[in-house]
Amino acid sequence: MKLVRTLAWLLLLAVLLVFSVANWGPPVTVRIWENLVVETQLPAIVILSLAIGFVPMWLYHRAVRWRMQRRILSLEAAARAAAVPPPTDPEQPEALKLDAQPIAPAP
Repeated sequence: MKLVRTLAWLLLLAVLLVFSVANWGPPVTVRIWENLVVETQLPAIVILSLAIGFVPMWLYHRAVRWRMQRRILSLEAAARAAAVPPPTDPEQPEALKLDAQPIAPAP
């Protein structure tokens, strides 16, 4: 699975690199507010837009994954605690103890 993820990232970076080389040209003017104008390259705008859309969703995904991992660990610990047999009573008959050897029938 890590190989597929790595290949997907490499493919995305290759496409972004080809796009950047093909569209590197005269600067693009971006008006942010009435008196604030920025001149930048088109690939910078595209990369910034991708980051603005990707980073919040990635952070949300990591938070949900962290919360679910904590919940799973808590449930596993509760299941382990419930699976431990209670201590045996020393006054209990030998045949009813959990670690007692079975009694063989007489021939």
